[in-house]
Amino acid sequence: MKKSLVNFCRVFVGVLFIFSGLIKANDPLGFGYKLQEYFEVFHMPFLSSMATGIAIALCVFEVVLGALLLFGFWRKQVTWGLLLVIVFFTGLTFASAFFKVVTSCGCFGDAIPLTPWQSFSKDVVLLVMIIYLFRYRELIRSVTGNAGLQKGLFVLVLVLSVLFSLYTYTRLPVIDFLPYKIGGNIPELMRIPPGAKPDEYSIIYTLKNKVTGETKTMDDKDYLKTEIWKDENWEITGKPESKLVKKGYQPKIRDLMIADASGTDYTKELIENPYYNLVVVAYDLAHTHEEAIGKLNAIALNAAEQFNIRTVLLTSGTAQQANEYSNRLKLFMEIFYADAVPLKSMVRANPGVLLLKNGVIVNKWHYNTMPSFEELSETYFAK
Repeated sequence: MKKSLVNFCRVFVGVLFIFSGLIKANDPLGFGYKLQEYFEVFHMPFLSSMATGIAIALCVFEVVLGALLLFGFWRKQVTWGLLLVIVFFTGLTFASAFFKVVTSCGCFGDAIPLTPWQSFSKDVVLLVMIIYLFRYRELIRSVTGNAGLQKGLFVLVLVLSVLFSLYTYTRLPVIDFLPYKIGGNIPELMRIPPGAKPDEYSIIYTLKNKVTGETKTMDDKDYLKTEIWKDENWEITGKPESKLVKKGYQPKIRDLMIADASGTDYTKELIENPYYNLVVVAYDLAHTHEEAIGKLNAIALNAAEQFNIRTVLLTSGTAQQANEYSNRLKLFMEIFYADAVPLKSMVRANPGVLLLKNGVIVNKWHYNTMPSFEELSETYFAK
């Protein structure tokens, strides 16, 4: 019985660790953004610049630990490592949930969004299993007793997981779980369908009795139902608060607003352009790859001259910063502004490029894989 339970826990924990590590390694830049949230919340901003490197290291560590557990290699060291990791993350997810500091844990990236309480529950289950594995680790059997083969398999898993993480970091995620994936219709993804229920809110009032000094709080429904508003002894104090009662329909894209330097909304005009148009996303101009921007600028110039194709650059920087950047690099692209959050979701690169037509994302590229103007012309523009 113990051996069967140990084997079940070994397989379950090992597979889950590998799955979790690979899902995040598929999008290490996105996992890095999530780590930056944690670093800000827990007052460790000095780690933010290393977030992507830390993200890749954690992904590789998860995959390697899970694989070693499945192989049954070095059971003492592996179970110790698993125990330390799960204790740390159980504490972290509890703190996130209890203090409501991070709304999504990022445990499975954007593939399976979990709330902090869901993540904490998952970690508690894993904690119980890992404690059991740690207690009965002598029952874990290795798939091979050959020391050389054990080291070889360890190195193989390590190298493959590192290479996969670096590949997705320098390209784009192999599987795109974000709303701005190829084939996505941005206007449709922003639209709330007819009949869909919006979020429901209640208004919370704080009331004070002028005579007794007593205070009480009640929502707008009770305020009207009890007709307390007719009693002149009770008055509303402070500012009424809005409280979410029931979450309604949430469009997949709900935070995109594109504006020019004066704040004029150009979202509809840009995303519903019926012709091909190129959108260059450079959410952080201070860290944008300038050589790549130069090449994209040349493509934009050729596309406009030969096919009358519009190219815009989206950034979250200030107008002053963007103007200085544009003048220094002699940019041909028009510059517009949006919040950094949707820009980071559009394409995991700085810069990255989206090819749009009539609101549909025809294709998207990391700057490392951006095709030449001739290739773009042959594949899209000249047809």
